Amino acid sequence: MATIGLLVYEGVQALDVTGPMDVFAAANQQAPGKRKPYTLCTIGLDTVAVRTEGGLTIVPDRILATAPALDTLLIPGGVGSRVVNADVALLAWVRARAATARVVSICTGLYILAATGLVDGRRVTTHWQHAAELARRYPALHMDADQLFVRDGRFHTSGGLTAGIDLALALVEDDLGPGVALAVARELVMYMKRPGNQTQFSAPLDAQTRGSGRMGQLVDWLLDHLAEDLGIDRLADRMAMSPRHFRRVFAETFESTPAAYIERLRLERACILLTSGAWTVERIAHAVGFTSADAFRRAFRSRYRVSPTEYRERFVR
Repeated sequence: MATIGLLVYEGVQALDVTGPMDVFAAANQQAPGKRKPYTLCTIGLDTVAVRTEGGLTIVPDRILATAPALDTLLIPGGVGSRVVNADVALLAWVRARAATARVVSICTGLYILAATGLVDGRRVTTHWQHAAELARRYPALHMDADQLFVRDGRFHTSGGLTAGIDLALALVEDDLGPGVALAVARELVMYMKRPGNQTQFSAPLDAQTRGSGRMGQLVDWLLDHLAEDLGIDRLADRMAMSPRHFRRVFAETFESTPAAYIERLRLERACILLTSGAWTVERIAHAVGFTSADAFRRAFRSRYRVSPTEYRERFVR
């Protein structure tokens, strides 16, 4: 039986704790045999109940000094992570536990893990809003902010909030095999696997965040016309701008060229089509606007580091 310790502290994000905890608890129910594979334990800095960022109260099972031997240490994020990451005793405790345990940070839990120095020189990820700040504060990190989750040796880091649930499910698959992981995914009504190399922040959501007015509306229009020729002249004409002015405004708004942004939209739509039906790769390539299946495969592999076929197999099995 493996023991998983989940750190809790004042201002922790509740979903960062309860999401992974529910995945591991579901694995206990779905694993074959009578013996549960996981023992779950919340660990506080002291015996005082903590209040989560959203107002939920958690009474820790143990404190740092009395925590059991751990196979996995999970460090959740939350606004409090930017406070307790200065706690010298906590950082020393994490360093000591990391010598023998798998270490997992969820979302902004990376503020705590990074402060220990344990992931200097390693690939990591975190919530997209905090990635730049963490990279500046800890320049030895190899930040990969676009990823849902990243594994580097015994250290595992996830992006924002629900990405921690994806990472927990991936760890269940590592520990107990794909059969149990699939059973857990079905019980929790979640995808079996969103690969760690899938972006944690979609282009349409990015558009809603960055875009306003006409430029925001342009992305909605693009999503309805991905199969068509979307050259600069056509887009500039639609926005009643000169091509040169359109390029400048687009780059200022989305920090990308129109061609690169449209390719991202096409590839994200392709991901949906690959996992929601039985269309061939060739048909999907045409449906999202690529000139050939080969061009689609090259672009897909460049962005997601797997082929379209491999992506489909990993995602739906």
